[in-house]
Amino acid sequence: VTLKTSTRAPLLLMGLLTTGLAQLPIPASTPRGFWALPENLTVVEGSSVKLQCGVNAPGSVVQWAKDGLLLGPDPRIPGFPRYQLAGDPARGEFHLHIEACDLSDDAEYECQVGRSEMGPELVSPRVTLSILVPPKVLQLTPEAGSTVTWVAGQEYEVSCVSGDAKPAPDITFLQSGQTISGISANVNEGSQEKLFTTEATARVIPQSSDNGQLLVCEGSSPALDTPIKASITMNVLFPPGAPAIEWPGLDEGHVRAGQSLELPCVARGGNPLATLQWLKNGQPMSTAWGTEHTQAVARSVLVMIVKPEDHGVRLSCEAHNSVSTGIQEHSITLQVSFPPSAITILGSTSQSENKNMTLSCVTKSSRPRVLLRWWLGWRQLLPTEEIVMDGLHGGHITMSNLTFLVRREDNGLTLTCEAFSEAFTKETFKKSLTLNVKYPAQKLWIEGPPEGHSHRAGTRVRLMCLAIGGNPEPSLTWYKDSRTVSESRLPQEPRRVQLGSVEKSGSTFSRELVLVTGPSDNQAKFTCKAGQLSASTKLIVQFPPTNLTILANASALRPGDALNLTCVSISSNPPVNLSWDKEGERLEGVTAPPRSAPFKGSAAARSVLMRVSSRDHGHRMTCRAHSAELRETVSSSYRLNVLYPPEFLGEQVLVVTAVEQGEALLPVSVSANPAPEAFNWTFRGYRLSPAGGPRHRILSGGALQLWNVTRADDGFYQLHCQNSEGTAEALVRLDVHYAPTIRALPDPTEVNVGGSVDIICTVDANPILPGMFNWERLGEEEEDQSLDDMEKISKGATGRLRIQHAKLAQAGAYQCIVDNGVAPPARGLVRLVVRFAPQVDHPTPLTKVAAAGDSTSSATLHCRARGVPNIVFTWTKNGVPLDLQDPRYTEHTYHQGGVHSSLLTIANVSAAQDYALFTCTATNPLGSDHTNIQLVSISRPDPPLGLKIVSMTPHSVGLEWKPGFDGGLPQSFRIRYEALETPGFHYVDVLPPQATTFTLTGLQPSTRYRVWLLASNALGDSGLADKGAQLPITTPGLDPTSGESDVQLPTEEPAGPSGLPLLPVLFAVGGLLLLSNASCVGGFLWQQRMKHLAKGLSDKTDTGSEEDRARNEYEESQWTGDRDTQSSTVSTTEVEPYYHSMRDFIPQLPPMLEEVSYSQGFTGLEDQDMAFPGHLYDEVERMYIPPGTWGPLYDEVHTGSSDLRWPEEKYEDPRGIYDQVAGDVDTVEPDSLPFELRGHLV
Repeated sequence: VTLKTSTRAPLLLMGLLTTGLAQLPIPASTPRGFWALPENLTVVEGSSVKLQCGVNAPGSVVQWAKDGLLLGPDPRIPGFPRYQLAGDPARGEFHLHIEACDLSDDAEYECQVGRSEMGPELVSPRVTLSILVPPKVLQLTPEAGSTVTWVAGQEYEVSCVSGDAKPAPDITFLQSGQTISGISANVNEGSQEKLFTTEATARVIPQSSDNGQLLVCEGSSPALDTPIKASITMNVLFPPGAPAIEWPGLDEGHVRAGQSLELPCVARGGNPLATLQWLKNGQPMSTAWGTEHTQAVARSVLVMIVKPEDHGVRLSCEAHNSVSTGIQEHSITLQVSFPPSAITILGSTSQSENKNMTLSCVTKSSRPRVLLRWWLGWRQLLPTEEIVMDGLHGGHITMSNLTFLVRREDNGLTLTCEAFSEAFTKETFKKSLTLNVKYPAQKLWIEGPPEGHSHRAGTRVRLMCLAIGGNPEPSLTWYKDSRTVSESRLPQEPRRVQLGSVEKSGSTFSRELVLVTGPSDNQAKFTCKAGQLSASTKLIVQFPPTNLTILANASALRPGDALNLTCVSISSNPPVNLSWDKEGERLEGVTAPPRSAPFKGSAAARSVLMRVSSRDHGHRMTCRAHSAELRETVSSSYRLNVLYPPEFLGEQVLVVTAVEQGEALLPVSVSANPAPEAFNWTFRGYRLSPAGGPRHRILSGGALQLWNVTRADDGFYQLHCQNSEGTAEALVRLDVHYAPTIRALPDPTEVNVGGSVDIICTVDANPILPGMFNWERLGEEEEDQSLDDMEKISKGATGRLRIQHAKLAQAGAYQCIVDNGVAPPARGLVRLVVRFAPQVDHPTPLTKVAAAGDSTSSATLHCRARGVPNIVFTWTKNGVPLDLQDPRYTEHTYHQGGVHSSLLTIANVSAAQDYALFTCTATNPLGSDHTNIQLVSISRPDPPLGLKIVSMTPHSVGLEWKPGFDGGLPQSFRIRYEALETPGFHYVDVLPPQATTFTLTGLQPSTRYRVWLLASNALGDSGLADKGAQLPITTPGLDPTSGESDVQLPTEEPAGPSGLPLLPVLFAVGGLLLLSNASCVGGFLWQQRMKHLAKGLSDKTDTGSEEDRARNEYEESQWTGDRDTQSSTVSTTEVEPYYHSMRDFIPQLPPMLEEVSYSQGFTGLEDQDMAFPGHLYDEVERMYIPPGTWGPLYDEVHTGSSDLRWPEEKYEDPRGIYDQVAGDVDTVEPDSLPFELRGHLV
């Protein structure tokens, strides 16, 4: 095969331009040609294939052509990712390898070698690569996997179509595993070129054996290892087999009445399984059936109780299903045997003795027939005649007649008719009756009280009737005057007659008649009868009047009318005497002549005449009939009905008391006949609705009921009563009581000290009681609540608490309590304000405040006073009024109740201008007071005050003191002590530095010591010479048992001769030292004095001391320190003045409303539970006041139990006027202080 010219040129060009193309490195001496040629191949789609190509052509280009398309010499074959050249080109191997073949690879292939210098082109023979494509699916109609329902014997068409395949597949059908012949198949083109489909059709006639089997379509192809299949399940419908009734036993159809018959009916096969139906004589019966699919059986059981009427019944069982062409059945005819259901004896079994009795015995229908025989007791009687007749349900009726003579001895014997048959050998059917032979009684008599005996009406009389023998048993009937006696049948009537039943004792019969005698029994004849026999007796009964009747000449009476009443006694035995009385008052009457009466008794009558009034209405007129012989009286009453207009009775209530918000009932006591037609109530001219209202209703008796009563309901209510005879009116007052309400209570009530005032409490209340006012003083202590020095006055609705010679201690809260017995009591709070002139807190002898006079520090002066009304503060410096417009001076004023404070802040303190005497003056309309405060330079501290012993043991002593003026700088304390028998001093620093108590330890028992207390700051210490800064002590000895002493030592310095020898020695030594160093010491002291006076003061003060002083000054009581955890008590005379710098001053007053801008730094406290209704002054709750600060000036109400104290936060002015001073500098010698802290002498 040669290449065309148009093909060679591109091959040569490609061979020249392509680098790395396939070249044949074969020696030129080897001849050109193919040593391996491709062959025709057939593969299944998806497989890999290799087409061989081996050549000897050095220097030539080798490539493959597919259906004439050159694939190129590149081993990777661009554009054909599944194609590549395989093998070793150096050996001339150019095999074409194709991966995962598909239908596009089905073509003709040739291997071509290009021309070269070594020879011409070479082309291999064309080979064919055939790709087999297997069918993927089979499409079956009906749908594969489904179940089709066919009827057996009918023809159905099934088609099966294969998917695309190459070559076209073969299709076969299998029915229940057997190949179907006569299939028609067609091959069609597929969805692509070279693909084919096969469509096959088969005709199927299913049989019953195919039910549940598969109809399979198989597709086979060379490309398949195993055929593919698609199948459907055949549900073949076919009729069931004939039904069969399974009869229990051998004798089919024969059954006994009453038997429970169970007949199973079974039908086998069929799809669906058979439906079974029972029929009785061709009529369907309501039965159920079940199926067993595993055994392909339908079963139905007929259960019935056989009855005689079922004889000859034809029972059928039918079987069919949806494809049955006809109904199949099995039938059985019932032959029922049954005994007679009943035996009846006709004729009467009661006959008189010695007479013939005729009876007939008849049976109900039976199958087969029965025979009859008679028995009297144990004696058989022969029948006179027997008859057999046709009965119901194919049976027979048997009748036997019997006639025989009865005798007295046959009475009570049993006469039996017995039926029997060989078919019912195990059963006997009988009917029995008891003979009743009649014969009469032999004797009859009555037992009871003797005739002629009198009986009191109501007496119980017993009569007994007795008889001997007789059949039937004697009935023993009682008669009263020819009328049959019977018991009362009405339950409401009294049981006056008790008639017993006939009782038998042996051959004796008795019947009792018990009577409660009455008037109708008088002279009555009682007879007992038994057949033709009878017996009688007569009773005599004494009775009071049977009916006492009062006759009146008029029914409607009015005051002044004449009334004639007649009392009539209808009958009595013996006769009675009649009398009249009115409400117990005897009246004279007229007796009428006697006349005949019923019950064979006596009658009587008596009349009375009277004139009536309204007071007689309702009175009872009584007629009494008395029998002396019976000792019994019968009464009859006639109530007078007198018509008169309403009249109010004496017990009519005219005043009704009620409580507000409660209920009130205004009763009506009125008499009238007829009853009042209406009760009309009016109040203040307005008529109250008879139908009632939101707060009232008129009761049936005319009473007026009110609820939610208010004080507006108080007043007179007019009642108007009316009936057909006239009218009447009455006034009823409603007095409404209500709880007191305070209408006026002036708060506050003010009075000057020593003056008099009334606290007036005015209330609205009802009732007003003389002692309903009560007063309480609200305070914490019992002595604060005493009102002994006050006068209580009560007059009407006003109560007064009179206070004369008012004292400050009486100021505070008072409560007016009003209780008039109607809850709740009224309570009102009022404040008593005792006005007094200002009283300034005067420290003794002078208040000092230290500050550095360097024109940069600030100082604050605190002035506190009390007084009412509010106080106005003014300040002077060295007697000259202070100009508060000067920006260096700022004053803050605080008012808290009767306590007032003024804080004067001096900014940029100058020694030349501000070291002066400042005077604070407090003024109100009642007077004024003042105090002086000295602003000085910082200096050494003053000695501590009041050093004392608070506890002591053999080895320790507890000390307490009060700090002195700290010189404007932070101070600390040091204890120096010595044992008098041992030379040398010991020093102990007090920690923390601000403590005012300390326990000195390490002491020896029974040893005398001397203790000094020194205060020091940055400028030096306070020295040892001051009284109170030293203290002699003697420790107690050890207790022999416990080793400790229980001796209580005095807290003051003991006086004794032991201290006297030491003083002259000390003064002598001191004098010598002063004389020898006078000039040096004098110069040094003068210099130190100048430096100390020049130092600026800090703005520190101690509020506690002022509070304590105020308490001592105004309460005139003992002082209790609260600055430390341990406290002590001394008298006010022992408290010496002491001072603090203002540096750590904490203003303790809360801000007023007008001082909100200065409220920073204060601690807010919780509000009290009770506040006064108004404010005369801008006061602050008691919670802000330190306990006991001003004593009993304003003892306000405390509702909590918390310990109220001054806030402990520091007051920090936002402008920063409280700057740090020398308290923050370490303690140094005076000469080493910075210049700005040294100050100057003023």
